[in-house]
Amino acid sequence: MSFLAIDIGNTRLKWARYASPQPGAVLLAHGAVFIEHIDSLAEAEWKGQSAPHSMLGCNVAGDAVRRRVEEQLELWDVEPRWVVSSAHACGVHNGYDHPSRLGTDRFVAQIGARHHVLARGPARPCLVVMIGTAVTVDAQDAEGRFLGGIILPGHGIMLRALEGGTAGLRVPTGEVVDFPTNTSDALTSGGTYAITGAIERMHRHLAQRCGEAPLTMMTGGAGWKVGPALTIEHELIETLIFDGLLALQSHRLAL
Repeated sequence: MSFLAIDIGNTRLKWARYASPQPGAVLLAHGAVFIEHIDSLAEAEWKGQSAPHSMLGCNVAGDAVRRRVEEQLELWDVEPRWVVSSAHACGVHNGYDHPSRLGTDRFVAQIGARHHVLARGPARPCLVVMIGTAVTVDAQDAEGRFLGGIILPGHGIMLRALEGGTAGLRVPTGEVVDFPTNTSDALTSGGTYAITGAIERMHRHLAQRCGEAPLTMMTGGAGWKVGPALTIEHELIETLIFDGLLALQSHRLAL
């Protein structure tokens, strides 16, 4: 009963194949490709692999990209299924004004985070952070209610905006330091502190709202860059979206 989980972001497609569709299942294979290379999946990364029994994916890159992935899935006799954000799933209550408009990656990551929270002991509030092309910071209370969240540009977008709008600035390879004394370090530090400052403020908001410090779970391709500059306790969980997809698929099969 192998299961294929797919996460299509703005920049890359990540995939993971598990031995079964349930949280904690054995990981059999995984990989990632940039969006422009999706059309080679069947002849490259997926070639020679046995067909999964089921698949579930989340997609924020649009219908055209989804159709390209479905063409690659024709390699196997598997029905493509994609998450649609809803008002409630797997113990997460979606408090967005229009629940279906919440990005599916954010919705699925919150489900994955809820699974981790409950697996560790008593329920606690949780801050779910995704660091990628964009950065999202979402607040969930101890009852699994999504209270709201923020979206801000990722580091790359910030730097490209400065490069395009300011004479003489170029995308740097600087370091994050307390008191930058050159332009490269100033740009790198500024972008990092903008992101970490937003995370720390949301952490304060959630702690004040719930009366206890939340767990902070971070995922996304650039999480490792931001983590060292965070002053709050946090955990980097690379598989957070896959964990959410596993929980969703397991719940569907149990119905």
